[in-house]
Amino acid sequence: MFTSDYFRTTVFIGAAMFTLGIDYGTNSVRALVVRCKDGAELGTGVVNYPSGRQGVLLDPKDHNLARQNPADHLFGLEKSIRLALAQAKKAKGFDARQVVGIGVDTTASSPIPVDATNTPLALHKKWARNLAAHCWLWKDHTSVKEAEEITALAAKIRPHYIAKCGNTYSSEWFWSKILHCKRTAPAVFRAAYSWVELADWIPSVLAGVKDPRAIKRGVCAAGHKALYAEDWGGLPDKEFLEQLDPALAALRDRLYEKAYDATASAGTLCAEWAKKLGLPAGIPIAIGEIDVHYGAVGSGVTEGTLVKVIGTSSCDCGVVSAEKTVADIPGICGIVKGSILPGYYGLEAGQSAVGDIFKWFVEGVLGDVKLHAPLTAEAAKLKPGQSGLLALDWNNGNRNVLVDQRLTGLLLGTTLYTTSAEIYRALIEATAFGARAIIERFREYGVPIERVVCAGGIAEKNPLLMQIYADVTGCTMLVAGSSQACALGAAVSAAVLAGAHPDFATAQKKMTRLKAGVSYKPKAANRRIYERLYGLYQKVHDSFGGVSKSADLSGVMKELLDIKAAQSV
Repeated sequence: MFTSDYFRTTVFIGAAMFTLGIDYGTNSVRALVVRCKDGAELGTGVVNYPSGRQGVLLDPKDHNLARQNPADHLFGLEKSIRLALAQAKKAKGFDARQVVGIGVDTTASSPIPVDATNTPLALHKKWARNLAAHCWLWKDHTSVKEAEEITALAAKIRPHYIAKCGNTYSSEWFWSKILHCKRTAPAVFRAAYSWVELADWIPSVLAGVKDPRAIKRGVCAAGHKALYAEDWGGLPDKEFLEQLDPALAALRDRLYEKAYDATASAGTLCAEWAKKLGLPAGIPIAIGEIDVHYGAVGSGVTEGTLVKVIGTSSCDCGVVSAEKTVADIPGICGIVKGSILPGYYGLEAGQSAVGDIFKWFVEGVLGDVKLHAPLTAEAAKLKPGQSGLLALDWNNGNRNVLVDQRLTGLLLGTTLYTTSAEIYRALIEATAFGARAIIERFREYGVPIERVVCAGGIAEKNPLLMQIYADVTGCTMLVAGSSQACALGAAVSAAVLAGAHPDFATAQKKMTRLKAGVSYKPKAANRRIYERLYGLYQKVHDSFGGVSKSADLSGVMKELLDIKAAQSV
């Protein structure tokens, strides 16, 4: 841990300390200036990525492809921090020289092919127009076949590799994407000296690291996305990788041997970036983590708390003391020691699309971004089950608990009189049913869930969704106090690293909070209806998800009509 020598030797002895949290999302990057003593947020800067469609590079011939331009990452890094600092300077008592650390979170798995100088291939003119040379965004699902091969091989010769990630390797993750690049864009694969997760690359840029092998990799992305664990010596062994492709075995030597939790530093701010940003050179940079994992930290995660970060997708995170034994949980994204908080196992699950489903329907199908609010208002007038509709939340595949990206969305029960508002509510309910499936899977394997804290713009702005989630899951839904929980969590990590707080428990107590007076409690009458609807959801889920080969769905539509008739009185 750093002891902030810089801070103690300046004229600011006794003055406040501040940290910066940098949060890389799917469509934008945001920077947050936070006061360490109490978590007060003094400045925010949000920058949309300029490339592609809302920051995502797409291919009209392949709906599974989603990439990002590393140039956007650099542009957003500098501009967002400058905007946040400019806003913070308006606050009494702030000076940029009082910033004592930086934390970074990003989407994952979002690996970048880089050359031997740690420069993304996409930043070279030769590769700028080649989508394979850009960052392979988390939501890129082009590597379904490769993920299936990795799962099959691991099940055969290294079952322990996938036991901690639900027994299924995902097309969203590190090795499947790299193997797909090798097969479909071999020139890019050959040109790449190494591959770096975005969560590791941004801290390395700030630290001025020019050798990919010298990058301090975080155990968060390594453990949840790249099959890393100290229990088996780090990354998958060469014999395993050789059977997938000899080129992967050779690549292993150019990746990393060890990954670190948040007690380690990714480096210190280099002179070049200190000058660009107007910050002190040499301040520590926290180890990079996945956005929602630092979001859990920023939402006050403790053992017994499930944090749901609800955005374009959702991610559910919990922690269990590393002194305890955690059972392997089928269908869950990962159980990784130190991935969220040091000294705890980090548990992750989630849904591949939540906000993206609402966005698809409102903006893609209906074609009007302004309809979100009126549709929500109309949907709120409906009783549970009154629409007669049932949907599956698989429009972008199923991340958990089936872990199958070749599943698609489904809407049952439509009539000639079905309205847009009824469909909108059914889609919200579908995501709530998916959330309940995850909660029940955790509990089934002994993971304590005593409260649920939600974070993200949807949790803050959509009371209808939050009430439906409470009614469907039977859990009281609380809301994180910060609208930038991920960036705040990154700032918390930086504060601990810089010595502003002695440990994460203290830092979270001082710097995080819940939204005062906001909680959504289950309503008994709604719960009874949703129990029936969830039973139907389970039947359809298990049948189309391949869990049950003999499910009888013949009564589903008629029961939906019965519920509709009863709720329409």
